[in-house]
Amino acid sequence: MDKLSGMRSWRASDVPRLCDLGLPAAVTPLRLHDTGTGTTRPTRPGETARMYVCGITPYDATHLGHANTYLAFDLVNRVWRDLGHIVHYVQNATDVDDPLLERAQETGQDWRELADREIQLFRDDMTALRILPPDRYVGAVEAIPLIVEMVEKLRAKDATYEVDGDIYFPVAADPDFGRVSRLSRERMAPLFAERGGDPGRAGKRDPLDALVWMMRRPGEPGWESPFGEGRPGWHVECSAISIEYLGMAFDVEGGGSDLAFPHHEMSASHAQVATGERPHARFYVHAGMVGLDGAKMSKSRGNLVFVSKLREAGTDPMAIRLALLAHHYRSDWEWTRTELEAAEARLERWRAAAARPAGQAAAPVADAVRGRLAEDLDTPGAVATLDAWAAAEGTDEAAPAQVKAIADALLGVAL
Repeated sequence: MDKLSGMRSWRASDVPRLCDLGLPAAVTPLRLHDTGTGTTRPTRPGETARMYVCGITPYDATHLGHANTYLAFDLVNRVWRDLGHIVHYVQNATDVDDPLLERAQETGQDWRELADREIQLFRDDMTALRILPPDRYVGAVEAIPLIVEMVEKLRAKDATYEVDGDIYFPVAADPDFGRVSRLSRERMAPLFAERGGDPGRAGKRDPLDALVWMMRRPGEPGWESPFGEGRPGWHVECSAISIEYLGMAFDVEGGGSDLAFPHHEMSASHAQVATGERPHARFYVHAGMVGLDGAKMSKSRGNLVFVSKLREAGTDPMAIRLALLAHHYRSDWEWTRTELEAAEARLERWRAAAARPAGQAAAPVADAVRGRLAEDLDTPGAVATLDAWAAAEGTDEAAPAQVKAIADALLGVAL
């Protein structure tokens, strides 16, 4: 029996089965770059591939940095499905956390209404971009029973301590701490402070120790627990949700590169200590950062380009998707209007080619696109393959419909 019903996800677009159109089946395993080992190697899921991708904190959604990340893992989902795997995909939404509460206070909004509105906007953007939805979309608030259970397990392993009523996890409890991000402690310290940690708090045993339960502050929400009324820390949320629905040693944990440390590092340690098993995930896969005006798009800088605003201005969501696909998912790059214009022109060329009465044979296109995606999601190579097909003439009358399905099934681009 499920402990949680789960938040409503979003509507899935249909994914063509290429073998139903007379194209050969995919055979090449998906290779991905694993941050934890620093290597690119084949994923080897069983019949069911298990993936967890960290979701948004629901304010300022959905900017192009978000879209870039969720597109990357949508491609993982599509490649695995094309290989014949069942994909069990779980995503969270951090619908209670310091940044959300701070934004609500700044703007005079109810934090729950702000979270609900931004989550709905995120759903709408994901639907428009044809990002396949998770099977489980779980909010932090609804996951509090799971999180409380996780903290209790850590307490039973003597892997918590208190500072003024708040409960911390000592990173020394996990002998594998540091293996996800592969960073030195000297590099971890400033990142921990920059990304929501509190290394300078008096009373902590180690500056890197992570908060797992915060006692309720005046004017903030709180929930009853065996250790007092309060709310969860950020990292323990994803530990609890992921192992509840995917178990340990699931295939891929994903997110933006800024989550490698501290978020994925801490989540892995929480899970490994609480369960006594390891690893938390077999691969830690991270998407690059999208910049604007010379800096990473971020809420703190306010240099955000929103998917919803582009859509409101009349931009075809498939052009947005193509603009993102033009870059390798692990690269850091800068958004410009030129990027979008190039994607719009490419979309027009592809659609014109797919509407022709005939074209070059589609089977080599399927093989080439699959080959590029199998090699750590080489989308620039896959896009170049379709560019070449669109530019060439041919006499195969079945090819346009087949290539249209290839673009849809593998790249998620509706022509």
